[in-house]
Amino acid sequence: MEWTKPLVAPFHFEDLTPEETKRMFLKASIGEDMKAAMKAKDAQRLSAIRLLLAAIKQREVDERKELSDAEVVAVIEKMIKQRRDSITQFQAANRKDLVDGETFELNLLSGYLPKQLTDAEIEREVSAAIAQTGAKGAAEMGKVMGVLKSKLAGRADMGKISSLVKSKLAG
Repeated sequence: MEWTKPLVAPFHFEDLTPEETKRMFLKASIGEDMKAAMKAKDAQRLSAIRLLLAAIKQREVDERKELSDAEVVAVIEKMIKQRRDSITQFQAANRKDLVDGETFELNLLSGYLPKQLTDAEIEREVSAAIAQTGAKGAAEMGKVMGVLKSKLAGRADMGKISSLVKSKLAG
């Protein structure tokens, strides 16, 4: 059998900015960060990254497929929400040591999310989505959220967006 040239031009990682590399290959980037944490003997960082990789792997096993970067972002967002809930509970129990650990993990996980939108950008997106869907009242909030969820996933807190949509449609 004779080997032929690939139909696609070779891909060069050097052509990508660090942000593009991180976005395109989020799971691979997390794996590289784990190796770096191992080499640096940074136990706390290593533990947090392993937790993240375990959550990603669990979801892949559950769904029987390799996750896309968007799905990995969804896993990270879920873990961030869990950390925020834990921090609230630990603060109520006056457990500063546990709050510090969860805060470290929260900050590490947040570093893997795409650049977050500003409040002004979110406001513009919400107004555009309301205009696009033609929503007039709170009963049509689902249409607006459907448009926004696909556009803003990973780039803004959906709870915050939801309350903003609700207030705009109510008044």
